[in-house]
Amino acid sequence: MSEEMVFQALAKHLDSLPEGFPSTESGVELRILKYLFTPEQADLAVHLQPMPATAEAVAERANMDAAQVTEMLDEMSAKGLVFSLKPPEKEPLYMAAAFVIGIWEYQLNRLTPEFNDMVREYMPQLQTTMMHMPPQLRTIPVEKSIDAKAEVLAYEQARELIKGQKKIVVSPCICRKEHKMMGGGCDKPLETCLSFGWGADYYERNGLGRAIDGDEALVVLQLAEEAGLVIQPSNAQKIVAMCCCCGDCCESLAALKLHPRPASVASSAFLAKVNQDECVGCETCLDRCQMEALTVVDDSVAVVNPDRCIGCGLCVTTCPTEAISLERKPEDQIRSVPANMMEAYMERLQLRAHAEVAGRADRLKQVQ
Repeated sequence: MSEEMVFQALAKHLDSLPEGFPSTESGVELRILKYLFTPEQADLAVHLQPMPATAEAVAERANMDAAQVTEMLDEMSAKGLVFSLKPPEKEPLYMAAAFVIGIWEYQLNRLTPEFNDMVREYMPQLQTTMMHMPPQLRTIPVEKSIDAKAEVLAYEQARELIKGQKKIVVSPCICRKEHKMMGGGCDKPLETCLSFGWGADYYERNGLGRAIDGDEALVVLQLAEEAGLVIQPSNAQKIVAMCCCCGDCCESLAALKLHPRPASVASSAFLAKVNQDECVGCETCLDRCQMEALTVVDDSVAVVNPDRCIGCGLCVTTCPTEAISLERKPEDQIRSVPANMMEAYMERLQLRAHAEVAGRADRLKQVQ
């Protein structure tokens, strides 16, 4: 197999994952893979599956020596090209990593202008594909925006999600780091990305963050609220990550903002509501909203566009007259949240498969 065919095979393999890795006319996706992988690594990566497996199992699929595969997989894991699990006193496991969320985020310490340019060129195409799948992240309200009497489930509260976590790692936000490197970005706090459990173990092991305790994680949340960052944990009840995102730099929020109806694709249980008797039209909320979901009509009162509001609650916490609150959406408008990451992954995998079958059927009809 030629070197070009090896990278084409890897691109096809990554595109078979639920998150997708679509082809482009420019071929930028292949340039990205050639920048990150050696031909030998690319040839091995196609034998990794979405489910964790031992190096011996991967070696058997690839018809290679197990010792050589183990060495290669450890090197690829350290470079952020595959995901690995290394539980104490157990055999390491390896699995395929999506490009986003996955390989791109794992390049946190290896960003270069050349790589950033390629990713910026590719991201719009990738985000278009991902918009048709259940979101990888969901939006939950900042703590102070929720009324004590409101119905809020444990997995909808940032503090509750952090409680009981045995392993927590905080990392710099790759989006803000990349933007600063390229001469743009914002002045929001940089070290705000949290990972937990096996995700935290991977990040710490590969030098992508530092271990912190629960109290320090709560300080991160406080800084995020003060800075106007949107809290986005994994789209599962049992999470492995929590991002604190800004509308200036975050690729996920940028894609949402471009959508004509962000609320229709975001996973959120809440909606902002304005008490018009209390609103003085000060426009403080406009600066806090990342989705441009609020407008002030006739210099008088703020109005919420329910198609654009993602229920982050940032507008609530700085309203000087407390005219804005969050209310829970009707149950039929709330996306169900998978119990864990594997359930979420399988949901995306099944939907992706159904979409591909439907696409092939449509193309067949056109030919006929």
